[in-house]
Amino acid sequence: MKIIALEEHLTIEAITRSGTTPFGVQDPPRPVMEALNPIERLLDLGAGRLAQMDDQGIDVQVLSVTTPGVQNLPPQQAVPLAREANDAVAAAVRAHPDRLQGFATLPTPDPAAAADELRRTVTQLGFKGAMLNGRTGSQNIDHPGMEPLWAAAAALRVPIYIHPQMPSDPVQDAYYRGIDPVTDLLLSGPGIGWHYETGIQLLRLILSGTFDRHPDLQVIIGHWGEVVLFYLERIDAFQKLIPLRIERPVSDYFRSNVYVTGSGMLSHRYLNWSREVVGADRILYATDYPFIDVGAGQARKFLEEADTTEAERAAIGHGNWERLTAHLG
Repeated sequence: MKIIALEEHLTIEAITRSGTTPFGVQDPPRPVMEALNPIERLLDLGAGRLAQMDDQGIDVQVLSVTTPGVQNLPPQQAVPLAREANDAVAAAVRAHPDRLQGFATLPTPDPAAAADELRRTVTQLGFKGAMLNGRTGSQNIDHPGMEPLWAAAAALRVPIYIHPQMPSDPVQDAYYRGIDPVTDLLLSGPGIGWHYETGIQLLRLILSGTFDRHPDLQVIIGHWGEVVLFYLERIDAFQKLIPLRIERPVSDYFRSNVYVTGSGMLSHRYLNWSREVVGADRILYATDYPFIDVGAGQARKFLEEADTTEAERAAIGHGNWERLTAHLG
């Protein structure tokens, strides 16, 4: 069974020098850095990465720059850095076309430039879409200024993977800080804060009418739906009480415009729930490389042992992704 993994990260030296970091602080506590910032693997786009894929049982990685990409940098810095990162990804894909594909990094501080870069990477470099790390600075994903990007993605018919980044400082202050430095950081990040943050960004995208304006637009979210997948019935219920200007129940958009991955969370319970809520044809595969250890064949074994039909396993492993991107060649 072929397995294509979609949330597989990298970085480039220029981004590591830019001052932007996955945890939003320049010097995160050492235990966090050692466990959750494997810089050597992030920088490796060659033999070492391919060996890790073989160890996991992954056939193809769709490469993406790790969070927050260039989205919190000034436009004059973000635009050239995004282009440099995308060119590096394109070179890696050319070197290993049977093993690697690319998601674009977008300089969203300049939305017009982000739309241009999406068009360039798809039409000239053969990328399959882009990864968007939620907010741009303090600006939410549904800000009207982002409309050129959503219009470009819809016109190109390429998916946008919405990935977590750290909540804003006021949110961290209100909910996650004040325990101890390590716990504060993990609670606001991969423990739970990233996932609430991303789920809210997706809900804002839906509630702002983005999918009504662009009904063919497709997005992907990880971590089995970033919490909100498990509250769709509740969200639909509250939707009836407020004057939202969208055409359908929120849950409908999840079944027509949203794909879900597990991001390396090897939970059969979450997989089964996701399949029940959105259907096997809306589930894709991801390992969150290199942040989660799913080596020694664990990534492949999880899917092979899933309580699904053989056809569903093949769809989740590669078929849904290939169908979504078939028009791109």
